[in-house]
Amino acid sequence: MVRVRFAPSPTGPLHIGGVRTALFNYLFAKKNNGTMILRIEDTDQTRFVEGAEEYIMESLNWCGIEFDEGTQEGGDFGPYRQSERKDIYSKYAQQVLDAGWAYMAFDTPEELDNLRTEAEENKELFVYNYESRKHLKNSLTISNDEVQKMLADNTPYVLRFKMPENRVLELNDIIRGEVKFNTSELDDKVLMKTDGLPTYHLANIVDDHLMEITHVIRGEEWLPSLPLHFLLYEAFDWKAPEFAHLPLILKPTGKGKLSKRDGDKMGFPVFPIQWNADDEVYRGYREDGYFPEALINMLALLGWNPGTEQEIFSMEQLINAFSLDRVGKSGSRFDPEKTKWFNHQYLIKKPGEEISELFMPFLIQKGINTNSKTLVRICEMLKERVSFVNDLWEESYFFFQAPDNYDEAFLKKAVKEGTAELMRTLIEKLTSIDDFTAVNTESVIKSWLESSEIGFGKVMSPFRLALVGAGKGPHVFDIIEIIGKEESLVRLRKFLIKIS
Repeated sequence: MVRVRFAPSPTGPLHIGGVRTALFNYLFAKKNNGTMILRIEDTDQTRFVEGAEEYIMESLNWCGIEFDEGTQEGGDFGPYRQSERKDIYSKYAQQVLDAGWAYMAFDTPEELDNLRTEAEENKELFVYNYESRKHLKNSLTISNDEVQKMLADNTPYVLRFKMPENRVLELNDIIRGEVKFNTSELDDKVLMKTDGLPTYHLANIVDDHLMEITHVIRGEEWLPSLPLHFLLYEAFDWKAPEFAHLPLILKPTGKGKLSKRDGDKMGFPVFPIQWNADDEVYRGYREDGYFPEALINMLALLGWNPGTEQEIFSMEQLINAFSLDRVGKSGSRFDPEKTKWFNHQYLIKKPGEEISELFMPFLIQKGINTNSKTLVRICEMLKERVSFVNDLWEESYFFFQAPDNYDEAFLKKAVKEGTAELMRTLIEKLTSIDDFTAVNTESVIKSWLESSEIGFGKVMSPFRLALVGAGKGPHVFDIIEIIGKEESLVRLRKFLIKIS
């Protein structure tokens, strides 16, 4: 039975890299009829940010990533918030200590800072490891009597993992294959802090074991922690899960990990939904007008290759097609323009009714009240031209209000000698038409132009300018059908005054 987890820390907004990790876990679980778990890893209270946990849940919910077990869903393996599991970890910390895989370190922060400073002055790097621990203040170097006395005096200490010396670990990663580590190159990580709370490393391993996690799918930045985590499983005599470390999401330049700074600099969000903190607002894909399914589709293809030319996938299609063996090792470059392209693809697939419902609040905010049937038609007509619903205003404003001015450059091209006379005749022709459908008005005006041997451009360009105020917009006869005969004639007369 496949059991996977997404385990974020509530230390701030959820980066889209985190969303992709959650997505790949979700796709893997669903593909294998497994269980998806949300666990909140909040043991580091010094970095805890108020509201971050709620933000994470809202973000994942908006993205359509669902959980079978978690802080809200419940389950048989809870609690699912690490701060509510404090009492569990002490027992396992003692177990790893008794087994000789850990030791108590009584060095003060000041003493360790002095050692680091001294090493820097000698252009060296201080590391608490198999070599340096032999000369430091810990339960490996001082007598048991002295250790007991220090414990009786409540002397602060941390519990450190006793990394084996010069042992080569040949570990398997589902994505990367065999990866090798020499333990002599690794430090003795802290497992339990002076406040009695576990660090990420201990809590993570204990929780994954107790929650019966079968596959750990996480970001590449955790690959250096793999040997420690593997050895902790060995220390507890537990079977380790399978590991898969996802490639990085790279900057648009392709160099380095994508960061918030890149988004600020180049004008795109790196968070799924807006984040407000310290009087600063960080942009979100939701607020920028992206559809969650477009964001998910884009993220799925950052690092995973379906093996076909297909680019547009529903969540169900992603689940059916997904496999970890098609996830690449190297980082994937983030492309803001491609992300917009995905949103455009999803927009044009949506029916006019759905788009009009999304666009209507924008019009109401502008004080515009329009017929819903008319709005559906406008949205259907224009959706191919935009990438975001809010962009529809720029393409459709002339349906709701007459132009106040006319594009000067287009005016010079459209208005020639004789244009005013042609506009007068056009007004007469349109005034005489009762059936003001696009098909009929186009037929009448075409017949007049053809019989009079008048070039289409001589009339249609100024006609468009009168209606829109610029040289853009859909078919002119569709415009006049929608805005109606009376409004069309009002605009034409106003334009005629302008050019006369």
